[in-house]
Amino acid sequence: MKALHIITGLGIGGAEQQLRLLLRHLPVECEVVALTNPGAVADGLVADGVRVHHLGMGGNRDLSALPRLVRLIRAGGYDLVHTHLYRACVYGRPAARLAGVRAVVATEHSLGDSQMEGRPLTAGVRALYLASERLGSATVAVSATVADRLRRWGVPAPRIEVVPNGVDLARFRFDRSRRHHTRRRLGLPEDAYVVGGIGRLAPAKRFDVLIRTIARLPDDHWLLLVGAGPESSVLRRTAHEAGVAERVLFTGERPNVPDGSPGPDLPSLTAAMDLLVSPSPEESFGLAVVEALASGLPVLYASCPAVEDLPPRAAAAARRVRGGPEAYARAVAEVRAAGPRPRTVPEAAHHYSITRSAARLMDVYAAAVSSSSSPSPQGARSS
Repeated sequence: MKALHIITGLGIGGAEQQLRLLLRHLPVECEVVALTNPGAVADGLVADGVRVHHLGMGGNRDLSALPRLVRLIRAGGYDLVHTHLYRACVYGRPAARLAGVRAVVATEHSLGDSQMEGRPLTAGVRALYLASERLGSATVAVSATVADRLRRWGVPAPRIEVVPNGVDLARFRFDRSRRHHTRRRLGLPEDAYVVGGIGRLAPAKRFDVLIRTIARLPDDHWLLLVGAGPESSVLRRTAHEAGVAERVLFTGERPNVPDGSPGPDLPSLTAAMDLLVSPSPEESFGLAVVEALASGLPVLYASCPAVEDLPPRAAAAARRVRGGPEAYARAVAEVRAAGPRPRTVPEAAHHYSITRSAARLMDVYAAAVSSSSSPSPQGARSS
């Protein structure tokens, strides 16, 4: 089987890094096309031996990209097309059909109740999404919560498959020497209690709540913010205004897998943390939470379908918190007062192993290809 993955861009983000990790575990010949912004993940894919195409799309309404994408798909001889993120789904599904590929799978990574990929949902966005969805074979939801949202949107239930995001457990396994090395590299005091936040620095993630939380805690509490985004300067200003700028470290975007760039990778940073806090009120999966659990960290979160879809015992170290900085400050203090926990991997992290996710996706691929190669009932009757 030969598959083409179409994604909006390949900057360092959750969906983009998930695609790179997935391709390392899929027993399929895969190529990738980025509609725009090849970014750092494109370099990583090339280093992994994956062929990456850049379509050079100028914007959401660059309709000239459609015939270019059709030609690329026709020339590639692909058995299946898999799209990721909204723009790639809207352009990729019709392009695949026009190119003669009938096995078309799309993964919905970032559908919330009120936003998609950090942007407000509108009637137009929904209508365009549903129109293109009808051209696909299956829509993959990264959690049962997203599957329910898709059904409420109008996607037929039989066309929805749940394939959770996956985590490379070996990469995130806690290593004490890596913890000490990373903390020294970051200039963290030996006795610092490090609270972590991971994700795109955008308003929806509510990282300002974390900064104000740190301001309510003793001076040995530090905040390690991993990510980049449009709110970076706002958050730095918030830290200054709250009087905690010297205790808030911004690492920028960091890869899950070493890519040769300076600075520690994400597993090294989770090893350096004592607690992860995710105050985002609307998540489609909660990958940062699962990665933290894979590193043996306790977690406080506002929304995490990955945890909420499992029995409570599967992630005993994860606790839901409602409210603002005062509520989170109380919860952080309670976690610290309980003392350090063994950095063991809970059942929830094992449930979301990337090997399990890749195997489940292969089932979806097999069904899509089989269905696309079977003659229609009408065709069978007329033959």
